Amino acid sequence: MTQQNKRLRSVVKGVGSALPQRCVSNRELEQTVDTSDEWIVQRTGIKQRYIAGEGETTSTLGAAAARAALAKAECAAEDIDLIICATSTPDYTFPSSATMIQAELGITKGVAFDLQAVCAGFVFAVATADKFLISGSHKRALVIGSETFSRILDWQDRTTCVLFGDGAGAIVLEAQESEAPEGSESDRGVLTSHLRSDGRHRAKLYVDGGPSTTQTAGHLRMEGKEVFRFAVGHVTDVMRDAFAATGVTADDLDWFVPHQANRRIIDASAQKLGIAPEKVVTTVQYHGNTSAASIPLALAVACEDGRIKRGDLVMIEAIGGGFTWGAAIIRW
Repeated sequence: MTQQNKRLRSVVKGVGSALPQRCVSNRELEQTVDTSDEWIVQRTGIKQRYIAGEGETTSTLGAAAARAALAKAECAAEDIDLIICATSTPDYTFPSSATMIQAELGITKGVAFDLQAVCAGFVFAVATADKFLISGSHKRALVIGSETFSRILDWQDRTTCVLFGDGAGAIVLEAQESEAPEGSESDRGVLTSHLRSDGRHRAKLYVDGGPSTTQTAGHLRMEGKEVFRFAVGHVTDVMRDAFAATGVTADDLDWFVPHQANRRIIDASAQKLGIAPEKVVTTVQYHGNTSAASIPLALAVACEDGRIKRGDLVMIEAIGGGFTWGAAIIRW
């Protein structure tokens, strides 16, 4: 094989996750919110979520998920030279949660920064890390999605507060030379990623505060029907772009791991693309919507229970406020 045939791929080495100690069921929410377990399950598929307590923050959850991913990857923290933390709920306005995670892990080299694309944040972070790694500038990356959305919820708004939860997930990506034929089962790593944004839709999903406007964190506000309509109607464009770029079809996929926002959105998106229901990884019932953490949390579950295996073809996909949306295809 000649040097020209070699290329760098960002290969997944390990996946980890972390959840707050407190699990809150729909039945428990019924005690404080004007809602019901039946209403929540029927409209969203959510049965429970985890809520961060005292001492549990975006950076502490992110660091715990990172440690778990490093252990699965059999990789030492000092081998990491890039950390990207996708989050909309950082511990502080600055410094970034990524640098706090970096310090917590004892890493003193390389670069660490936060990335904010709301629920699409993890897909954006994977795409960004991939660009660093295949350029040759960095060798190993921790890509983290970590959120404490419970801290920006209006607990009097029953249409939104029942939907979200807290948690973190992480993957270790490593730049590896590949000589395998493109599209073969040996050609592992991030094969393609496609990202989009359209800022005209801010009012459909946003937080009504911020340092430059109200000097407060604010609360999450959402037009649920509009978000649902856009998610099902538009997000599939990046998925089609990913299929076209790789020559992969829905039938070729082993697993579809979408953002875990709402069971109805997940089902409708898969159906629209012709992805078989048995290939869809769904964890929204356990975690609720954990924004940027939802995809890596779902990946961790599916890897832990043996569904996702080395050589499997996996598509990840998400849409977030802004709107921002994206998809990537990864050979595990």
